[in-house]
Amino acid sequence: MSAMTRRRFVQATGAASLAAATGAPSLAQSQAPIALRFSSSMTADDNAAHYVWYQRMAANLKNAVGDAVKLDYFPNNQLGKESDVVQQVKVGAIDMMVTGSSIWATVLPEIGMLDLGYMFDNYNHMAKVSEGSVGKALNEMLQQRAGCTILTWASHFGPRNVYTKAQVKSLAEIKGVKLRVLPTPAFIETFKIMGAIPTPIPFGELYMSAQTGVVDGFEHDAGTVLASKLNEVTKSCWQTEHLFSPMVVVIGRRSMDKIPQSLRAGFLKAVNESTAQQRVIASDKAIAAIEDLKKKGMTFFPMAAADRAFVRKEMESRLWADFSKQYPATAPLFAAISSARA
Repeated sequence: MSAMTRRRFVQATGAASLAAATGAPSLAQSQAPIALRFSSSMTADDNAAHYVWYQRMAANLKNAVGDAVKLDYFPNNQLGKESDVVQQVKVGAIDMMVTGSSIWATVLPEIGMLDLGYMFDNYNHMAKVSEGSVGKALNEMLQQRAGCTILTWASHFGPRNVYTKAQVKSLAEIKGVKLRVLPTPAFIETFKIMGAIPTPIPFGELYMSAQTGVVDGFEHDAGTVLASKLNEVTKSCWQTEHLFSPMVVVIGRRSMDKIPQSLRAGFLKAVNESTAQQRVIASDKAIAAIEDLKKKGMTFFPMAAADRAFVRKEMESRLWADFSKQYPATAPLFAAISSARA
């Protein structure tokens, strides 16, 4: 070994010994934090289901992995409308997004089954299904089809109802009403069966569309209506409770690969803790949101039992049956959802 080589070796080993003796951080510990770009269509507001989950995740993630991984949150469609963000998550340009599961039906049509009308009885039913064989099967399909993983299935702030400018409180009165819906077959067909005119419009354009009369109303959950101030452009709610839609957090394959295996368990633990906490908050927020909307002038009309029974029967015999024929892989999933209901 030459004198120069020996000198460098001694310097290197001496530095390593000093780091160990003084407790200096290792190379892995001193690496720059992994920053994940996290997109949402909702406002950064405590009344927004997306933001409530993010807040819990940020805190739980810090507890689990310190500053090694952090989320850079982009609310209010800052990174683009949801349909475009889906594509960006697929290629890794955006790392994660939180959204309703329905938007992912644009790349995995089978997941659209979760947004078929009157599929779930309540959010407990939805949670049981999504955390069981149905959620696992759909996640595996998404991984194979798009290279993306559903990290978790959380809750929106209550079921989705119909909000309109003029009062609508029955199946007879919904006929011919133009309602904004997400651009997925599940939403479109559900409201066709109910007699409305479904009109696909991006969420970011909804307020203006309702204000200017492009649509007569929309369907959504009370928490989102309140957070996005959509009560300013509609004054009546028909409590159809047609959908207990799961909220999903999705990450792309390239972005998941950014998280070292040594940090992966802590990251996933933070995800699960955040969802458990968010579901409790979501239940409370759903009740509070309706009360707040009432105070702001919104009038609520419960759906009649006879209307609900009729629509659910129509959905099961027509929409659900057609869906399972079109996408055979969903047939056993429909059976599992019914079994979970029992």
